[in-house]
Amino acid sequence: MTSLIQIRFEEPQLDALATATGRVAVILPPEGTLSPAARRLNRLTRGALARLVASDRFSKLKAGQTLTLAWPVGMAAEALDILVLPRRADTLTARKAGAALAKLAGDKPMLVMAGGQARAEQLALGLALRAYDFTVHKTPGADEKGEKGAVTIAHNKAAAVSEAFAPLLAVAEGVHMTRDLVNEPANVLTTSEFADRLKEMQALGLEVEVLEEDKLAELGMRTLLSVGQGSDSPSKVVVMQWKGGDKDAAPLALVGKGVVFDTGGISLKPAAGMEDMTMDMGGAAVVAGTMRSLALRNAKANVVGLVGLVENMPSGRATRPGDVVKSMKGDTVEIINTDAEGRLVLCDVMWYAQERFKPTGMIDLATLTGAIIIGLGHENAGVFSNDDGLCDAFLKAAAAEGEGAWRMPLGKAYDDMLKSRIADMKNVGGRPAGSITAAQFLARFVKEGTPWIHLDIAGVASVTSETSWAPKGATGWGVMALNRLVDDLAG
Repeated sequence: MTSLIQIRFEEPQLDALATATGRVAVILPPEGTLSPAARRLNRLTRGALARLVASDRFSKLKAGQTLTLAWPVGMAAEALDILVLPRRADTLTARKAGAALAKLAGDKPMLVMAGGQARAEQLALGLALRAYDFTVHKTPGADEKGEKGAVTIAHNKAAAVSEAFAPLLAVAEGVHMTRDLVNEPANVLTTSEFADRLKEMQALGLEVEVLEEDKLAELGMRTLLSVGQGSDSPSKVVVMQWKGGDKDAAPLALVGKGVVFDTGGISLKPAAGMEDMTMDMGGAAVVAGTMRSLALRNAKANVVGLVGLVENMPSGRATRPGDVVKSMKGDTVEIINTDAEGRLVLCDVMWYAQERFKPTGMIDLATLTGAIIIGLGHENAGVFSNDDGLCDAFLKAAAAEGEGAWRMPLGKAYDDMLKSRIADMKNVGGRPAGSITAAQFLARFVKEGTPWIHLDIAGVASVTSETSWAPKGATGWGVMALNRLVDDLAG
């Protein structure tokens, strides 16, 4: 897994500023008041810092933005970075400020003079989240930077900030795992390799079990198996249990779509852009990253994560448009389009999750439809739910973590679009309201009385431009929101 940047906390040592190497960053409020560390830096640089604060450039800076003095006189450091941040900045502003510092960090050490800055642990989280680069498949060149240098955050209450950062570091590691999984090419992240990486988390205290094709057939997961039957990679379901709550309490169930590569099957996708379909296991990756975070921070809750791992390929064995397949529930599905495969994977895993674990609630995640991107772009995931309480709790958690989410409708008129002439339902309802009819399909596999959320993350799992605290590519969207939701529901 991609290593997290090393972050440590210590009490400020002003006498060390002159000899600190790499980069030195100092936090100043928008009004430009100089802290003790800033006053020492101003003396070292012969008044350069005060002149910068008095300049028009500084007055135009917004919270979370930076200015850099290169090779400052009187210092051994190669750069002095000035970060503008209100002393009592809110959580998301502090995180974005940390991300701004991460973009400046190179392979040299960075010393951040945070003084008495509030929410310094959130600044550190933003730094850890943004200091990510997926380079495992690149051959290092002579002119390329190595790993990020270590960051030291000097704070007046270093021990308290370090303690507050510990559970946040667990979340950052979960986000990094999700990004790594989504970024991996499909020839590396096969269904078997995916399952192996999840089994490694047994060392963290998770109970991990892999259901192979013979067991899936025995259980009746025919819709899931129909998706992968054209591939040489075996289909699997991986079950991860975290038992951190009351012994007899039912778990929250997280269910992820794990299509490691999606050609569309016989309903073959266009060649242009098909290389992006390595990210079609994004839902399973978010479930994996969330389970990792919960285990690392020893969450006081019971959560089960289930992922269906398949590869959708065309071959002589592949499912054809027009085939009828029976689900684990017993309903029959007329497969109109083999490129609408994610819902066929999810419906069996969702039914299995309810049959076996009888969860207090169920949340499924999937890069399910292009239609949700047309509706919401890359700013928000689509949220569909049968339960206002659970849905509101998730939306609140997502907003608190700065992860965009927007509730979408469900209704009988959309459900009627799935009627089939020869089976209980079709797997698609046509072009209109494509993301909604996909959710309506999944709703048919939710038992009465089970609170349920469907998250269509097609637009947010991987993006072509950087976000607030992620470089372009895989974002890790959802890990922070689900982690917070678990805490909120545990009370």
